[in-house]
Formats: sequence, C-alpha cells, structure tokens
Amino acid sequence: MARAPLLQLADVTLTFGGDPLLDSVSAVLQEGDRVALVGRNGSGKSTLLRLMAGLVAPDAGEVTRGPRVRLGYMEQDPDLSGHATLADFAESALPEDERWRAAAAAEGLGVDLARPVATASGGERRRAALARLMAGQPDLMLLDEPTNHLDIAAIQWLEAELAATRAAFVLISHDRAFLRGLTRATLWLDRGTLRRQEQGFEAFEAWRDRLWEEEDAARHRLDRKIRAEGRWAVEGISARRKRNMGRVRALQALREERRAQIRRQGTAALALAGGAASGREVIVARDLAKRFGDRVILRDFGLTVTRGERLAIVGPNGAGKTTLVNLLLGRIPPDAGTVRHGTNLQIAVLDQNRDALDPDVSLWQALTDAPGVGVSGQADQVMVQGSPRHVVGYLKDFLFTEAQAHSPVRALSGGEKARLLLARIMAGESNLLVLDEPTNDLDVETLDLLQEVLDGYAGTVILVSHDRDFLDRVATTTVVMEGDGRATVYAGGWSDMVAQRGSVPMAPAPAPDTPRAARPAAPTPEPPARSRGLSFSERHRLDELPALIDRLTAEIARLEGLMADPDLYSREPVKFRKASEALAARQEALSAAEDEWLTLAERAGD
Repeated sequence: MARAPLLQLADVTLTFGGDPLLDSVSAVLQEGDRVALVGRNGSGKSTLLRLMAGLVAPDAGEVTRGPRVRLGYMEQDPDLSGHATLADFAESALPEDERWRAAAAAEGLGVDLARPVATASGGERRRAALARLMAGQPDLMLLDEPTNHLDIAAIQWLEAELAATRAAFVLISHDRAFLRGLTRATLWLDRGTLRRQEQGFEAFEAWRDRLWEEEDAARHRLDRKIRAEGRWAVEGISARRKRNMGRVRALQALREERRAQIRRQGTAALALAGGAASGREVIVARDLAKRFGDRVILRDFGLTVTRGERLAIVGPNGAGKTTLVNLLLGRIPPDAGTVRHGTNLQIAVLDQNRDALDPDVSLWQALTDAPGVGVSGQADQVMVQGSPRHVVGYLKDFLFTEAQAHSPVRALSGGEKARLLLARIMAGESNLLVLDEPTNDLDVETLDLLQEVLDGYAGTVILVSHDRDFLDRVATTTVVMEGDGRATVYAGGWSDMVAQRGSVPMAPAPAPDTPRAARPAAPTPEPPARSRGLSFSERHRLDELPALIDRLTAEIARLEGLMADPDLYSREPVKFRKASEALAARQEALSAAEDEWLTLAERAGD
C-alpha cells in the first residue's frame, strides 16, 4: 500500500550569493519516514529544514505540503520572545485540555516550565521548544540538532519517544548513536545536490564513500579525455590546414564541464601540538566536597588523573559536571579536600559556551584579537604552535574561505563556530586539553577527525560530553556525576560504564532552583488505571520496556549464534572476545530490564 506524501520539493533552487545551497533538488517525505539529514557544516542542512517548514522561500521550484498535514519544526535557536515563562511558550499552541502533554514532555526532558524566559539558559529554551513540538503531535517533525544541550537521560527519553511515534521525522544531529537507533533513510546534502538512500545512518558512510569513489573515477576519466583531445588539437595543427571545428568545440565543452564541477570540501586540518611532557600524575584530588547553599555538588570525592589519560565526565544537566572540571583545574576552591597539580602543566580549554565568540567581529578579528593567538603589532598574523601564520591561510586549514575571513561570526553555522573555537585552541601548545561539549554542532567527518587527533595527542584529555558514541571512541575513564553529591569512577567509555553499573539507573536531573510559579492548572486527563501511581517518566518506561526486552533477546540470540562457530576463537580471537563481552553485557541488561518491568508493573497494579 502506497504511503501518503506529506511534503514534496520539486526542482528547488536557493542561493545566498556564490554557489547555490540547493541546486534543483527534489525530494518526497512520506508517512512513516524516519530520515537522517546529513552534510558538512555550512552545506545548508538547517536552511533546507527552514525551507521545508515554510520559513524560507526558494528562488525557484516548489515546496508542497499535503492537505491537513500538521508540521512541527524545532530550530537550533528557538525564539521565545513574547512569552513570560517556558510554560507559556510550550503550551501556547495547545488546546487547554491538552496542555498536560507539554508537562509530560518537560518531565522527560528534565526542564522546569515554570522558569521565566528571561532567566532561562539556552539549553532550557531548547528543551522547552522540544517539549512544545512533542506535545503538539505533528504528522511531520523537522528537528535541527535536538540533542544539543540535553543530558544522556533526556536523550534516551527523546530517542524512545521518537522510536514509538507514528509521526514522520527528519533529523539533523551529530549524535551517531541517536541517528543509528532511529533512522531508516538518509538525505545527503552535498554541494547543492540532495541524494536519498533508503537505509538509515548506519549505512551512510559506506554509501558516501562509494559515491565519492565513483565521482573520482568519473573525474579521472574526464581528465584523461581532455588531455587526449588537447594533444590532438595541438599536434593535429601541423598535419592539417583545417581543424575539425566540431571536435574543437567538443573539447571546449569538456573543459567547461570540468570547470563547472564543484570539488569536494576537504577535511579540516586539525592538529594538536603537545607541549613539554607533564608529570606522570597530572591531577590528584583527595576528599573533595563542594556545595552551593543547600545543594550538595560533591562530597568525599577522590581521583588521580595520570599523563595520557582520557577522562570523561557524564551525568544529568545540573549535576555539577562543569563545577567538577573547575575544581580539578583549580578555578574554584573546594569546601573541603585538596587538589594538587602535577609539574609543567599547559592547559587548553574548549568551552561549550559558543557565546565566547563575539558575533559582531569578523573571523579575522576573532583570531587576531584572541589572547595568545594574535601576534602583537601584526594585524594579519596569528601564532600557530610557535610559528607565525597568515590569518587567511590558517582559516583555510579549518575549511573557511577567504571571503568568510571578513564576514561576521554571526553569519556562521553552529558547526562553523565550533571549528573556529577549535582553531583558537589548536593554535597553541598544551599537555592538558579540556573539552566541554566539543561535539555540539560538528559534522560527522569533523568528529571523526577530532577523534583521530585526540588519539594521537600525547597529552591528557578531560572531556564533558553527552555523545555516547564519541565517549566510547575516546574515553579511557568515565566519572558519573550522580546528581546527589556522589561521583562514581568507572574504567572505559560509555558502554563499559553501562556494563559495570548493571541495573543501577542514571540519577535524574536535580530539581531546578526556581520554584514552580503559581498558575491555574490545566485539566489533566485521568491516567489509565494500570499506570496509576507512576510518574509520566515511569509510565513511559513501563510502556517501552517490552520492546527493549525483545531487542535484547534478539541480540543475545544473534551473539549466541555467532559464538556457536567452533572455529571463531582460533580464527578471530579479538572478535570472539568482543562478542563474549557483548553477550555478557546484554544478558545482564536483559535481567535488569525484566526486573525493572516487574517492579513497575506491580506498582502500576498490573
């Protein structure tokens, strides 16, 4: 049975000066579509979503929405002007008897809707916008980096909600685990062209590399043909009085075709210069305690960070991850305990706060005015790892054009701002690198390169992130901020930590500081009898556990089938070891899920 089209793009072209962002692109979004929208930073992904949402008009072509299709769009920087509280914004598009949906979504996302808009952080605003979108139950959701500023518990809640929804959606995200778990098709925006593959993000990179290989082969054939025709045109002059002008015109057409081809954007030239080696012990913390008022951030915490370690810090938003980083760096004093630094530390910090970049200055100024980067008395030079470089040349290493060098920072996409911040910190030498949410807004290619750079970095890394895939690929030690003053240290990355914790749940986000404002309560439908006594989150968890149990059972069967091969251990010992570890972890997770289901079902009265 054919699926109904929700949205169609027909020969759409859009240009903001220079090469077109969209060049005669066509696409159809249908009921049930779960699509990853991927492309390099600055390729126009966010603009394409805005065009689908009807917020941008194309220069040519048509965008057609199906009749009575309800569309929900979440942008990276939602506009909450005109609303006093986050609740006013989240509930504004809902009938009064459905406003409870916004509260339910807000609970899962860990945001207090009573907070005034004026005092809400950027992350709280984004979560309120996401609650508004989810509560509206649109037929088609357009989500631009929905996981930015969400903690891992909220990301997992959102992943479960999207997995269960009947709505179609298009996702832009840097979070590989999120995309792999949710998408069934991929739209790839590359140099103005939009391609679609009927497989999810899991298959994207192999598909992209195959298309690039085909493109390179076709370009090579064209170059050889141009060289051969060029030799004929030159060498044939002495043998003929009259040239075959049709063939000459064909050669000119080949050269024009070659000139018109848009070469792929390369990868950023990310490189970290390690400074002099630090001492073997980089940071030694003993019996740390910290509180703000009545709220306990940390108590009785000890940790030794050694040279070359990759330390990840995870936990719910508001649990104190950045506070722990500042304690370890000596930026703030502990209430009790001691922090000792090793010898010869050179610290570089990438802050998650993109506002550190002045939006009104040019990219040129953002580098030349940066402490330790700009060269005194040289308006066009930056000091890069001890040597002067021209500003434009250094910007090109990070995939910026000469024209962009003089454009304002405000014109950059989120990923381009992240690359500019990386350019600033990578200009200097360091042996302790602190990365606070480095993956926000970066495209997958740049994330791959950043991982490779960190792999080759001789210094020590402290990483705060909610990106589970990135944590798995980088971290050697993980500290979980439990949200109640406890911090637990685990060996390995995210998956290793989950396996070691077993059925111990990640702590919920701490209660917000702002008390819930008094306002008339929206009528809330009586919950089903089987779920009486459970919170919104617990009811949702009870509903999603059977699917999780089925998935884990299927994965266990697959792994057991793999390990049934009697020659696997001798033929591929590494694969055998990994399969054994994965099987043990999934068996433990299955047992925990079954216990959790029984507990919740009993409380719900089943």
